[in-house]
Amino acid sequence: MTDVFAPSAWDDPAPLFDNEHRTLATTLSEHNLGTDADLRDTARVGKRLGALGLYNHLLPTDGTVDVRALCTVRELLAYHSPLADAVFAVQGLCVNPLVLAGRRDLVDRMISGERIGGFALTEPEAGSDVSAMKTVARREGDEWVLDGEKTLISNVGIAHHFVVFANAEPALGKKGISAFFVPADAHGVELARIPLSGHHPLGRIVLSTCRLPADALLGEVGQGLRLAFGTLETYRTSVGAAALGMAWRAIDETLDHVTSRSQFGQKLSSFQLVQAALADMATELRAARLLVASVARSRDAGQKADIGADVAMAKMHATEAAQHIIDRAVQLHGGLGVVLGSKVEELYREIRPLRIYEGATDILKLMIGQALVARMTR
Repeated sequence: MTDVFAPSAWDDPAPLFDNEHRTLATTLSEHNLGTDADLRDTARVGKRLGALGLYNHLLPTDGTVDVRALCTVRELLAYHSPLADAVFAVQGLCVNPLVLAGRRDLVDRMISGERIGGFALTEPEAGSDVSAMKTVARREGDEWVLDGEKTLISNVGIAHHFVVFANAEPALGKKGISAFFVPADAHGVELARIPLSGHHPLGRIVLSTCRLPADALLGEVGQGLRLAFGTLETYRTSVGAAALGMAWRAIDETLDHVTSRSQFGQKLSSFQLVQAALADMATELRAARLLVASVARSRDAGQKADIGADVAMAKMHATEAAQHIIDRAVQLHGGLGVVLGSKVEELYREIRPLRIYEGATDILKLMIGQALVARMTR
């Protein structure tokens, strides 16, 4: 397969990335991710990512996570295996609140790949509107008792534990939402897989009088949303990078196809309409990568003002651009583009959820618009 963006792909955002990030990209390329069967196996991928040392990039340095390193890892993982990228990201979503809550004893086993985690925030009636959360936690003696249901939770089926968000003070509304460490095999926990169009493990968690020790509470009562939103804000930019890894792969697959397939006596790549489509795809990828890189650098530099809106722009634009690029790749493959098992068909299924999770496009537009209006009223 023609890989026209490597190594030049990491020259695109060069002014925005440091040498350590380019070195990381080179190291990842040397791991032969494209031929690593474990990265495509649901049962083995989590442990394999630990063996490769990739979970080390989930740990904060001087109190913050290197967002550009996250983006580097996720873009290259998603290029080769969207499954591996998804498991890596969810491990990070679980590690981050544990780190913030001071539970390094649990984090070390996750970094090695010995344990896989999940991040249980979404409920049947509480998706984008987290304040509608109905899962509750009550204190009984030296125990916490949790009741409720979580849905569309990643890593169900492979996770050893979950960071579960529940309201420990319902009278306080969303200010009572707290975070808890819940082992997957704890009494009162029922797990059920939800089949997806893609390959990522996802499911429901039903908590029925789930009794946990007092130290299951992460941080303090009422700190749940701070832990949740702080984590999502850190990882949201990297969702854009994952989307671009898939788009980058789609372009490489398409170039390989149009330069090898002939119609009407000539290569598909010789047709001007095909060349124009490729030009649009490559330009969209380059522009979106620079936006994601710019926002990632701003976060790493500690920029605070309006960064939430900038992160929303990067995630929204990158995922939407990737969807468009991959859709065009399917079109340029013709009938082969919708054959089950072809790479662009897989990418078409894998890219769609990225426009929903960690901030659906419509919600992100509201965030951006509200931030713009707020600037005018300061």
